Amino acid sequence: MSDFLRSFLMLCCCVLGVSIIFCMIRAFRGPRFTDRVVAVNMIGTITIAIMAILTVVMDADFLVDICITYALLSFIAVVVLTRLVIIRRRGQMEREESKAPDEIDEMEAGCND
Repeated sequence: MSDFLRSFLMLCCCVLGVSIIFCMIRAFRGPRFTDRVVAVNMIGTITIAIMAILTVVMDADFLVDICITYALLSFIAVVVLTRLVIIRRRGQMEREESKAPDEIDEMEAGCND
């Protein structure tokens, strides 16, 4: 591998590393839970890209297996977190629906006075 290509790939790894820092900032600051999930998913994807680049630079074929395993784990984590968001939203909707009839009854009682 030429020195130019090796330098370019290492530069790409550094740029991706900086983007991981920005994703971490987004994951900490939020503001919503879904923003945090997307940021964590991006961190996983960028990590996989860095490992793939290092596979080429270091000529280490075993890193491809680690990339695939990490991608599967990252996918499963995002699916579980998405399921958690769905369950949480359904709970919020059910609480809002259960409050709505009580509030309507209170409003009707106030109008009858």
